Amino acid sequence: MDDEAADLDTATRARIEGLTRSIERRVLMPVAGWKAMLEELANSSLPHDTWGRVGVGAETLSPHPGPPPAQPGEGDGRFVDWFAVDRIDGRDVDVGMHRHWVDPTLPFAKAVVEPAHGVLVTSATLRDGAHRDEWGGEGDWSAAERRTGAIHLSAPPLRAAVPSPFDYPAQTRVMVVTDVRKDNLDQVAAAYRELFLAAGGGALGLFTAISRLKAVYKRISGPLDDGGLALLAQHVDNLDTSTLVDIFRAEEDSCLLGTDAVRDGVDVPGQSLRLIVFDRVPWPRPDILHKARKAAFGGKSYDDMITRLRLKQAFGRLVRRAGDHGVFVLLDPMMPSRLFGAFPDGVEVRKVGLAEAVTVTRDFLSQRQD
Repeated sequence: MDDEAADLDTATRARIEGLTRSIERRVLMPVAGWKAMLEELANSSLPHDTWGRVGVGAETLSPHPGPPPAQPGEGDGRFVDWFAVDRIDGRDVDVGMHRHWVDPTLPFAKAVVEPAHGVLVTSATLRDGAHRDEWGGEGDWSAAERRTGAIHLSAPPLRAAVPSPFDYPAQTRVMVVTDVRKDNLDQVAAAYRELFLAAGGGALGLFTAISRLKAVYKRISGPLDDGGLALLAQHVDNLDTSTLVDIFRAEEDSCLLGTDAVRDGVDVPGQSLRLIVFDRVPWPRPDILHKARKAAFGGKSYDDMITRLRLKQAFGRLVRRAGDHGVFVLLDPMMPSRLFGAFPDGVEVRKVGLAEAVTVTRDFLSQRQD
């Protein structure tokens, strides 16, 4: 390009430049990434036996075999590293070395909070709900301070709790269905079908796995269509999640199936969302990163906290304004009572059979519509 600049015509120059960019994107950039990762491994202060079983895949590398990792902030225990393969439809599309902070609030507190004149953190799901505290509401302030990084600051945070304006005991019903086997997808699908029909639509079905969502969709789409209810589904319909939610919000009697993104990001006030059905308790997935954090942050109690917060987030989709009302159903007989703190104070969690859950759903929602 330099030596023959005077002789290259425009088309040839464009072809050479395009080929150069292609080589850089397809070869040089991946090689540079792998070089940096291998140098990190070679220069790591971790002794070789700390890496344990080195392999490819989420379950073939144990980053901290033997004793549990050090607490965050103590040497190399601040990070967890692993190799993994990303697959789409059974094809390997990417291989990489991953590094995450065990406690991501450490860099957040250092880079964001400490330089600021002041920081306000507010959320309806900041506190765990494991205990009833002195404020008279739900939650565990220590969990909130851990999750926001406040424990890493020199000065203690100022706390403030504002009671909800909603009458949850009157506006909601919460039921755990005890006679549906969560490992039997025919039974799970039948439960979704009957509950959706009892509500007359306005129903959100939440799943902990995409495969379970697709299996239930195949089984209930026909019966719901026969009943005059439109069924939308994340990972099935060729639409992005925000578009699916917009349609669900606009069509008052439609139903929507989704996973985590729908659980955490839906804002559907009014009659369009009056029933939530969860396929099973949303325990965290035991991948390598989660195992390292679980070892650092309290073991089983850490899993309980994450699960309570997920249930709390899902339940919060039901009541978005004063006139809203709805029913929350969990299709998991193994739901432990220690997770009941996910629901607002005064809300009774009833363990019932599917037939009773269908009856309660139909009667409660029909009364409110009248």
